[in-house]
This record gives sequence, C-alpha cells and structure tokens, in this order.
Amino acid sequence: MSKFWSDFKAFAMKGNVIDMAVGVVVGGAFGKIVSSLVSDIIMPIVSALTGGVDFTDWKLTIKKAVMDGDTVVKEATTINWGNFLQVTVDFLIIAFCIFLAIKAVSKATSAFKKPEEEKAPQAPAPKPDDVLLLEEIRDLLKNQKK
Repeated sequence: MSKFWSDFKAFAMKGNVIDMAVGVVVGGAFGKIVSSLVSDIIMPIVSALTGGVDFTDWKLTIKKAVMDGDTVVKEATTINWGNFLQVTVDFLIIAFCIFLAIKAVSKATSAFKKPEEEKAPQAPAPKPDDVLLLEEIRDLLKNQKK
C-alpha cells in the first residue's frame, strides 16, 4: 500500500500535473470573467441594438402543448433555435476574448525573452556520392578534349 502512495505522490508532484492544475484554476476564473463580460456588458449592448429582442425566446413549435383547462398535461415540443443562437454568439464572443488574451500574454512574454543569438551559417550539406561521381566523370571528359 505504501508503494501505491509513493507512486501517487511522485505522479502528483510532477511539474506537468501542477502546471495543469494551475491552468485549470486560472482558466476557470478567466472563464467567469469572460462570461460576465458577455452577459453583463456585451449582450445588453446587442440587445439594445436589436430593439431589446431576447434570442432565447425564439423557438419553432413542432407540437403544441396539450392542455386540460389551465393545466398543462403535456409540454409543447419545440426547437429552441433562439437559445442555440444565443449560446453560439456567447461562444464566439468568449473565443474572441480568449484569443485576445492569449495574444496579449504571448506579446508580453515575448517582450521579456532574450533575443536569440544569431546562429553561424551552417556549412552546405555534402553532395551525394552519385553527384560527386558525375562531376568526376565530367572533369575527366573535359581533360580528354584538351
């Protein structure tokens, strides 16, 4: 049983696992920020531009609800395409925000990197044996003509 715990401890303390855990926590927090940006700032602007239309209410009714007086016996069957549209817009905005954040982080980290030293040009690769043989034959033929 102690081997199991020592193996688990070795696995859990690997750098990649810790980095991944930190990434998940930070990603979750960042997701909340972006979701708030979408729902609290961007979507009210989109709603104002579209005249206060709420996409989530748009649906196509396939089968109407069965009613018994005021009581719903069976719910209506609907295709909630407005909700799908809303979620798609949310996704596109979130993806764009994440793209901008990654681009900013990439730019910031590249500003702190040391410029790479210029590498010396590499010597050309040696010629294949068949090319060397053909060149040798060419040179011999040139010398015979002289």
